[in-house]
Amino acid sequence: MLAYSVDVQDRRQILSSVQLWGLVWFSISTVSAAVFFAPGIDALVSAWATPEYSHGPLIPVLSAFLFLRHLKDVPIELSPVTDRGSGVFLMIAALLLGGLGRIIQVPDFVAYAMILWVGAMILISFGWKQGWQFWPGVLHLIYMLPLPGVLYYGLSTYLQGVSSQLGVYFLQLLGVSVFLDGNIIDLGVYKLHVAEACSGLRYLFPILSFSYIFAVLYRGPMWHKAVLLVSAAPITVLMNSVRIAIIGVFVENSGLEHVEGLTHFLEGWVIFITCVVILFLLARIMLFLHPDKKGLIEALDLDFDGLFPQALRLGLIQPSAALIGTTLLVCGITTASQLIPPRPLAIVDREPFVLFPSEIGNWSVGTQQRLTPDVERTLAADDYISTSLNNRSAAAPVELFVAWYKDQTQAGTHSPTVCLPGGGWEIADISQIRVLENSDVAQPFSLNRVIIQKGLQRMLVYYWYDQRGERTQSSLLTRATVTWSKLTTGRADGALVRLITTIGPNESDGAAEARLQDGLETVIKILPRFLPGT
Repeated sequence: MLAYSVDVQDRRQILSSVQLWGLVWFSISTVSAAVFFAPGIDALVSAWATPEYSHGPLIPVLSAFLFLRHLKDVPIELSPVTDRGSGVFLMIAALLLGGLGRIIQVPDFVAYAMILWVGAMILISFGWKQGWQFWPGVLHLIYMLPLPGVLYYGLSTYLQGVSSQLGVYFLQLLGVSVFLDGNIIDLGVYKLHVAEACSGLRYLFPILSFSYIFAVLYRGPMWHKAVLLVSAAPITVLMNSVRIAIIGVFVENSGLEHVEGLTHFLEGWVIFITCVVILFLLARIMLFLHPDKKGLIEALDLDFDGLFPQALRLGLIQPSAALIGTTLLVCGITTASQLIPPRPLAIVDREPFVLFPSEIGNWSVGTQQRLTPDVERTLAADDYISTSLNNRSAAAPVELFVAWYKDQTQAGTHSPTVCLPGGGWEIADISQIRVLENSDVAQPFSLNRVIIQKGLQRMLVYYWYDQRGERTQSSLLTRATVTWSKLTTGRADGALVRLITTIGPNESDGAAEARLQDGLETVIKILPRFLPGT
């Protein structure tokens, strides 16, 4: 499509056709929405203060650039716009989602709703026929959002493992004797802890945003755009692996004395710029495969001329019934949200884990162990217990770990399948089983059964999520029930419960299973004291 430029005559036409009341209603709606979505904005600002999302403030600016850039392809339309219904429906959806987030105090919901509001205002202002063409800029706004915790931990742990393995592979290619144990790179004399191996991946998120814009502006076959879009993640993982390998070689030859400075240097703009250069090179290589063989500068639509004059076209927004009606709706809901307090968090009557008994039936409880400050900070639990259950007739102890959260909408559990691989354990088998079918101590429920191994060591793991007396193996169901419970009862507390026992060298899986189930039946009797039900 040919770009539509705004010349001097067009500017005069726009200025002479400015809809003053349209601008007034648009401004009122924007200001009211800013107040309504304030919790989401505050959550974004807090997330942008972290290294992983420090690129966040640039995303709205780049989205505005994409909007103005696509506006150049849309001719000036002075006739009345009649197809605004889709924008009204999207506005209602945005306000409902934002209102839900405010009531149950989940600011992420409010931030998601804010993006829907942007799309709704575009459709209300320009109508569906013109407004849908601006979807790339609206969709780009999702890159300013922090990932949900469960997704962030899962993704970072997976990429962490891939980066560590590739980094060790590169070190071996360089002739360095190295061994990988989870995220510990063993160099013999030195051990390099790469539990934060994804620290170099903090540029994954801005590079994903950059590749998105790159793909949108790239004038070439659709499959070229798709390759550019999805290549950001493997490029970043590759460069992070190179970073790990460089640090490993440096430690091997110079020790650990100056590794921190080198790490900070490589975590800086070096990785980001290198990834961007590789992205440009990939685009240039693909152009050789295109029949037209246009140059890279020509293939990228980087025409910045006339963007500011395009912004003048916002003055053509008509004071339509849809705009006035939704503005009044936003103002009304914003006023109501200031008068109606959010759903208060229910106070839960429970015993702290420090009162956990030292004897439970035939099992004795070991000393409660404290986690390291870094692990505690990552866990972010309001209360937890990490101890062992011992029975003289048992071949091995049963390790018990419970993490309890009073408000899972602010922090919450993440699956042990995310944590265990970081310690060098591999998941050999995972399934869901039903327990306590023939027991009278508690109602039967489903949990996750995992066998993990490290070398010749094997362990059997049970874990489940305890949500106000409801036990489930599904983390997704947990998230849904937390939201519903916070809305209806004010409660958002819950816990992760994990039991582990070692499978001895000459022991069958069935024997370890029987021991773990015996420990489960014993613990389940007293857990309601510490994990209260409904």
